[in-house]
Amino acid sequence: MIPVGVVLDVDERWRIVDRERAGLADLLDGLSPDEWETPTRCGDWRVRDVAAHLTMAARFSYRDGLREMVRARGDWNRMIHDSAVREAQLPVAEIVANLRSTIGSRSLAPTTTPREPLIDILVHGQDIALALGRVRPMPPQAARDAADRVWTMRIPPRPWPLPHARLVATDIEWTRGEGDEVRGPIAGLLLQLTGRPEAAQEWFDRTAAAPGE
Repeated sequence: MIPVGVVLDVDERWRIVDRERAGLADLLDGLSPDEWETPTRCGDWRVRDVAAHLTMAARFSYRDGLREMVRARGDWNRMIHDSAVREAQLPVAEIVANLRSTIGSRSLAPTTTPREPLIDILVHGQDIALALGRVRPMPPQAARDAADRVWTMRIPPRPWPLPHARLVATDIEWTRGEGDEVRGPIAGLLLQLTGRPEAAQEWFDRTAAAPGE
């Protein structure tokens, strides 16, 4: 088990975000046309919709965000969904190039902190990888930092209810909640916290089948 460490500082958090963005761009670069259209467990989004979403917070200005919010009639979740689907109409090479262009960016969407880009790239990276049957490791320290943010999130409002369970990570020291105990790698618990119980179970099953992974 990885011992307790200091919460990630801002620079280290951004370094991880950059590495994850680069790694995901490399994965996307090698996809076939059919793989780009693969449904994910992230609502009705395909791989291309998830990938397009990941390019937007670092590239869109406040004016762009305001325009999208007006289009969505003030509905935050609708704005996120519809703007990603529109952006996903771009050629896939442009989506990948846009994702690579965010490497090194420290831009944030309104009301968010530097921990939101970390949550986005870790969780949506798994949405894509699991949909494609790919293995995409998640750094435990980064997953713990993201899980802590999800647990305490108030602004922006957390779109998922917290599970009624005691969550216990098995690969890093982290425990939250009360109730029946759910144990597993912190990456799987992060997926559980972000409203992806099926993806979390898939992660748990895969790591149980390959305990040395």
